[in-house]
Amino acid sequence: MRPMLATLALLPLLACAPVAPGPTASLPPGATQGAGDPLRGAVLTTAYVFNNQASLANPATAARAVANIEYLAVNLAHDPRLGRMSDGGFQLAAARTELRGAIGITPDAPPQLVIDALYAAASALVAQDMAAAAAALPVAAFPDGRASVVRLSALPSLPASAQAASAAQQLIRNQDVQRDREIGAGSPHL
Repeated sequence: MRPMLATLALLPLLACAPVAPGPTASLPPGATQGAGDPLRGAVLTTAYVFNNQASLANPATAARAVANIEYLAVNLAHDPRLGRMSDGGFQLAAARTELRGAIGITPDAPPQLVIDALYAAASALVAQDMAAAAAALPVAAFPDGRASVVRLSALPSLPASAQAASAAQQLIRNQDVQRDREIGAGSPHL
């Protein structure tokens, strides 16, 4: 009985203990040029790309969009400005799984490694250097870099990714509407 009482006495203290932060990832400098907020920029460009199949025909654009999904899957659910996401985190996790399978990324690859590699490959693809693009994809995350580059050039329909990107975009829109309401409620009416 005593051990149980001691444990119960500690519960209030444990509830106040700081929670370890979740994993983080970042985009390379300039990844979302023109957007003041990298998260917002990644959401908006990714939603556009995954909901416009023609955009995915460009392998450099596809590589950046896949990297953005990796970034969003790690960061969106933990962004304090957005509060608790309903199922957005699960949708992004499903999108990440779908994309990793479609491109040939190992399931346990660290997100930051994937992001950095895909942005490096995108730069090489813009220069139309397929060999450099494949070389930018480390074997630890991309067992067959050449095959991954080929897959980026011909992505199939990716419904989970399109849905997750749209849900993230809607979350940002909802945040904007809520902010506008709060600003409007505080302003004097003329």
